[in-house]
Amino acid sequence: MSQGAKAQVERLLALVPYLRDRGGVRLEEVASDFGVTARQITQDLQVLWFCGLPGAMPGDLIEVDMDALEGDGVVHIDNADFLDRPLRLDAHEALALIVGLRTLRDVGGPGERDAVERALAKVESAAGDALAMADQVDVQIDRADETVAVAVSRGLQEQRRLRIRYLVLARDETTERDVDPLRLVVAEGRRYLEAWCYRADGQRLFRLDRISEAEVLDQPASPPEEAQPRDLSSGLFQPTAEQLLATVDLDPDARWVVDYYPHESVEDLPGGGLRLRLRVSDPAWLRRLVLRLGGHARVVDPVELAVEVRDEAAAALAAYS
Repeated sequence: MSQGAKAQVERLLALVPYLRDRGGVRLEEVASDFGVTARQITQDLQVLWFCGLPGAMPGDLIEVDMDALEGDGVVHIDNADFLDRPLRLDAHEALALIVGLRTLRDVGGPGERDAVERALAKVESAAGDALAMADQVDVQIDRADETVAVAVSRGLQEQRRLRIRYLVLARDETTERDVDPLRLVVAEGRRYLEAWCYRADGQRLFRLDRISEAEVLDQPASPPEEAQPRDLSSGLFQPTAEQLLATVDLDPDARWVVDYYPHESVEDLPGGGLRLRLRVSDPAWLRRLVLRLGGHARVVDPVELAVEVRDEAAAALAAYS
């Protein structure tokens, strides 16, 4: 949504109760009160004319007296009494709202969490069957250390640099990093701190449950201009041309891999297997994946990565012999 459209939606939401409370109001007065031009209010009213209850029949829509507007410069609206009716949610709408609020409660800082808790309590008290359904939904938000979550929220709110101890699972190594926090985001059921990392000299996502310690420093956060929140709508991992391109052959029992991981191309192999080409940001991740597939996957290219996988598998077998 553009900034202009967003501002118009916010204005329309305020415009309806404003006009209903006042009856007929001169167009210039409305424009002055909302800080826009009379022409903009007229455009808003032309949009409002097509708003109302689901059904899209004339009796379902808000009525704007366009004759009074064009002839006398006075704004009248009617058929907006439904806005006074209490909101009624069906079970599925209530379920979605409860699950969303519970997720926000787990993500927000202490002040935000209190507000969400109050809203959630009101919805749950009126939810009935939807509450029982929500209790069966597994919202897999990580259980990060509370002191870490509080420190991260404080760093974000006060725009201050953080010093964190972070587990890099691929190397089984805990690292210390100074980061400038950008935002806290939920993706694929996990909480992530998106930040500019001075150790990596780049923007990174840090899983909150892998941060063992977080300290708010006195230094203000000052990320570079290029550090902007990433669009994660396509997933956490977004391949780029600079990353390693690997080729992996999959047996029929491992065909499911193509449904779970982004890839450049896939082609059929004799016997029902697949040849998969995919970008890899961390070769250690691909080694773990191939080993986990237990002989149903083979790295074809790059050759050096194939050798590493073979040697690691041989070492694992030797440990059990």
